[in-house]
Amino acid sequence: MSTFFRESWIVFNRQLRMNLRNPAWVIIGMLQPVLYLLLFGPLLEPVIAQLGGNKYTWFVPGMLVQLGIFGAFFAGFSLIGEWREGVIEAERVTPAHRSALLFGRLYRDLLQLLVQALILVVLGLVLGMDASFGGIVLGVVLTLMLGGACAAASNALALTTKSEDVMAPVINLVMMPVLLLSGILLPMTFGKEWLQRLSDFMPIKHVVDAVRAAFFGDYDSSMLWGVGWTVALFALAVWWGTSVFKKENA
Repeated sequence: MSTFFRESWIVFNRQLRMNLRNPAWVIIGMLQPVLYLLLFGPLLEPVIAQLGGNKYTWFVPGMLVQLGIFGAFFAGFSLIGEWREGVIEAERVTPAHRSALLFGRLYRDLLQLLVQALILVVLGLVLGMDASFGGIVLGVVLTLMLGGACAAASNALALTTKSEDVMAPVINLVMMPVLLLSGILLPMTFGKEWLQRLSDFMPIKHVVDAVRAAFFGDYDSSMLWGVGWTVALFALAVWWGTSVFKKENA
């Protein structure tokens, strides 16, 4: 186990240095949650007023999940570049665990997501968000696990397709129903009854409900469904990502 952590830490350090060499992406990553909250949040104020409660307590959890999904799902594009440059081939000839090659990259993605989440939460608190410390911590943890699942799946998809031209439309095809049926931007209760029923089959919708419930302090059945789906998606994506990295060694 100590060898695994040492190997994954080496991969993480390399990935982090690559990100820091291009500060534009770091700055854009930090500004993204701020722009969402400041520019898009006020547009939803009339909608949130109909639901009651604090508008930022409702809006920030949805933005957290959106960051976890959209940011992490594009992590695999850099992996395709590394594969094309021969980096993956060079890593394959080392005795490092193939899972360490995946987790080292996940550490970088989760660190970036954590920084974005903290910025978003702090700004939300400054703007008047009303949430308990425990609820915020639980919501951020769920977001990180979902982001880890999306990043692992993105890396697996990248090594499977090995083409940005194939990967981009696949991600867009997945993201569109997720964005529309998960209630990230607008509550599904505003939609038709058949649309609400359809959204019940969207796992991300239950995660969004769980993060919002944590921020509002409502630890009901929606929390159990959200936590369960988050753990299941994370385990499934890590299994897929690890399997693909192992196949690359075959």
